[in-house]
Amino acid sequence: MPDWEKLIEGKIALAKRGTKPSKVNSNERIPTGQTEVKNFPILDLGIRPQVTTQNWNLHVYGLVKTELAIDWESFLAMPQVTDISDFHCVTRWSQLDMDWQGVRASEILAMVQPKESANFATLYGYDGYSTNLPLEALLDDDVIIAHSVLGKPLSLEHGGPVRIVVPKRYAWKGAKWLKAIELHEFDRPGFWEVRGYHNEGDPWLEQRFSDD
Repeated sequence: MPDWEKLIEGKIALAKRGTKPSKVNSNERIPTGQTEVKNFPILDLGIRPQVTTQNWNLHVYGLVKTELAIDWESFLAMPQVTDISDFHCVTRWSQLDMDWQGVRASEILAMVQPKESANFATLYGYDGYSTNLPLEALLDDDVIIAHSVLGKPLSLEHGGPVRIVVPKRYAWKGAKWLKAIELHEFDRPGFWEVRGYHNEGDPWLEQRFSDD
């Protein structure tokens, strides 16, 4: 098992590095305090679950009218889209024009029919990770439950076979190795949120930490 305390301290140090006030970028597509990269850095909790297209399953449950269990074949049979968006990591790097391919989260949420009392969602990964979002954030057209990026299937290191991408939030709000989506009435902070990360995580407001 990873050394959680060391991992958490290291990632928070990366996110907090630099001077204040944060650097404003000349490229208006890159939020303040971020640096553009051309590669795709790998960050995780130190656990890479051995999930494949053969054993992957997505469970959508909670305050829904119809629970849903999706296997790989069913997932690929759904309407597929490609969405180009920018990717912002709390550790202060951004990569532009990433072409994610998969299924819109709104498509899957329409299938389960959230109840009126459903206001928030928790996203769970096969690595034991969790993060939280308002339900309305998942309904944005650019939120993709993705199986491919940059023209290739998602590698295990980047959360394959399936991860969720939420472009209007820092990347930690998009769970890698996506396993389940639970809808509920009240907000429930996830792994990083209970450890001091901001509950909203808007990169344009530099919402990195709860005290920002």
